Amino acid sequence: MNDKEYFNKNDWSQAEIETLLNANGASMQELFRLGAAARDHFSGPKVYLRGLIEYSNQCGKDCFYCGIRKSNRRVQRYQLSEDEVLTAARYALEENYASLVIQSGELESPAFTARITRLLKAIRAMSGGKLGVTLSVGEQTREVYEEWFEAGAHRYLLRIESTNPELFRRIHPDNELHRFERRIAALHDLKAVGYQTGTGVMIGLPGQTMSDLARDILFFKEFDVDMLGMGPYLEHPETPLFAERLQLLPLTDRFELALKMIAVCRLVLKDINIASATALQAIVPDGRERGIAVGANVIMPNLTPQRVRSDYFLYENKPLFEEGVASHLAELSRNLAKTGNAIGFGEWGDSRHFSKRHSTK
Repeated sequence: MNDKEYFNKNDWSQAEIETLLNANGASMQELFRLGAAARDHFSGPKVYLRGLIEYSNQCGKDCFYCGIRKSNRRVQRYQLSEDEVLTAARYALEENYASLVIQSGELESPAFTARITRLLKAIRAMSGGKLGVTLSVGEQTREVYEEWFEAGAHRYLLRIESTNPELFRRIHPDNELHRFERRIAALHDLKAVGYQTGTGVMIGLPGQTMSDLARDILFFKEFDVDMLGMGPYLEHPETPLFAERLQLLPLTDRFELALKMIAVCRLVLKDINIASATALQAIVPDGRERGIAVGANVIMPNLTPQRVRSDYFLYENKPLFEEGVASHLAELSRNLAKTGNAIGFGEWGDSRHFSKRHSTK
């Protein structure tokens, strides 16, 4: 197929997606070119910033892959103060980021709900509503999602990690807090409330197949996601899944597969927002830029205070250097310019897919 045929194609089969995910050599490079071309065609060449604030590493979940899981007693737990969050948000506003992501471990309590609500209202007041806010703080009730939406959040990322129920169960404890069906229901609640709804998966999990990843992409399409945040699975020594590390693909293969997932998702899902994950950078120093080069259009520079950044330790080799400073942003701009992309300073960069879907209602 030529580029136009790829861009117009909507009836993707699992077999076709698997074929693309198995591409290598010249075929893989052509896939990467197509992913970038599709991004430019459907979403434009701009890259949008989301200043990442890792609000807290306190977590009520015990996922087998995560370094801040509840049972990891070696984690130094923290929660940022409202002043620390507002300082980071103010910096993002001054540097013309236009958007934030507030991320944390998953907690479900009235106290946690109230803290996030206060933060959202404070950010809106401080910025005069100029800062867009994405939340990524886990499963909550619909009522909580509604409260946060009213307080100022308008995007929400809730990663499913795998849409294969059996694989999902293998990487989570067997209890009510970690049910696959609960995750799905939360995603539907988010969409019903009115959020730009995002999800994503880990790529290269032990026991994961190309068929699993192809079905993940078909799930994204069927669910009609507005944005994706996904990246290569990176192990952490203080997790149960670390025991299965010998089953893993080599890091370079996981990196390559993650790039292929970005490119294929861009071809299949067209005008959604796709983040180039920090996990790519944990494998290759310019990993995020390479994610942009194959079809992603969102980057999340870390604005978390340096004093706690090492405590939000989800996986090994997480980049901890100072981000967000003017020199780093200038370097990022130069690197992106090499791929023909520019940062959309001062723009929320909302999902075109979301806007289009809501304009037709």
